Amino acid sequence: MENDSLYVKGATRLSERQAGRAYFASLAIAITLIVQLVVPKSEALLTKSFPWYTDLLIAALIITLVLATYHTLFGGLQKFVYKSYFIGASFLAVGLYNFVTLKLALLQPIFFPSPEAILNVLVTDWPFLLECLAYSARLLAIGLLIGTVTGLATGVLIGWYTKWNYWVDPIVKLLGPIPSTAFIPIALSAFATSFQASVFLIALSTWFPVTVLTNSGVANVKKTFLEVADTLGATDLQKIFRVAVPSALPNIFVGIFNGTCSSFITLMTAEMIGVKYGIGWYINWQRQILAYANVYAGLIVIAISFSLIITLLFKVRDYFLRWQKGIIKW
Repeated sequence: MENDSLYVKGATRLSERQAGRAYFASLAIAITLIVQLVVPKSEALLTKSFPWYTDLLIAALIITLVLATYHTLFGGLQKFVYKSYFIGASFLAVGLYNFVTLKLALLQPIFFPSPEAILNVLVTDWPFLLECLAYSARLLAIGLLIGTVTGLATGVLIGWYTKWNYWVDPIVKLLGPIPSTAFIPIALSAFATSFQASVFLIALSTWFPVTVLTNSGVANVKKTFLEVADTLGATDLQKIFRVAVPSALPNIFVGIFNGTCSSFITLMTAEMIGVKYGIGWYINWQRQILAYANVYAGLIVIAISFSLIITLLFKVRDYFLRWQKGIIKW
């Protein structure tokens, strides 16, 4: 009986801690909302006030309260409970930034706009931001596709054929480590338009890591696999596409991840220097006219969209490499 009583008490305390944790996000958001409503805007700021930040806090408070109450009554929603501390801390951090910039005006407002000014850009300028993002996505997709395909082809050739390895591998090792952005002057001179030059630079930044990792994966395929394929009478192409490439897929995906991250950097650099449209161009343009709220809004769009692309790549990887699902987490 005594053991049962201790077990019940322990379970009750654990349940109370879980409930407290679930409501932490709501509590943090409520504190931030009270500060936003009670503390007046600094008189030093002459900018117009916008309702978006307050609306966001109210919406977040309602959503987190509903989720926490659902967890308390019916259980489940463990991911939300686990992330509750992080959600609350994030809103407190943004609230602190809002307090410093909007309420106290301790930072230069032209370079450090308040959250409501940034949200106002996202709400009012979203069609143009979306248009710029679509242009960047088109540029990135073309460059990434060309870089990945050529990287795969080069990696397979130098990893499988000795002659290709002899002639091409030194060139890869010589040109590959050079940052693709170093080729900007040559690319702008060699191609007819800045769009074509940017595609080349993005493809180049993707090509090197995909080539190196594909080469490594194909060259290190277990000999027993190839011996079995020989025993079954497989041709050279069948051994490449049915044995070597599938065995090298873990390495190939690492190369594609590295190439994708490099292509993000190259995309932003290319758009800020030569291309006349895109999200990188938008940020650079707004920086030049000192519209830093738009700059921060552009950065938020980049963070969300690039994170979604990497998440999508991980989903594709998990589909093709089901036996390695969860080994590399994002």
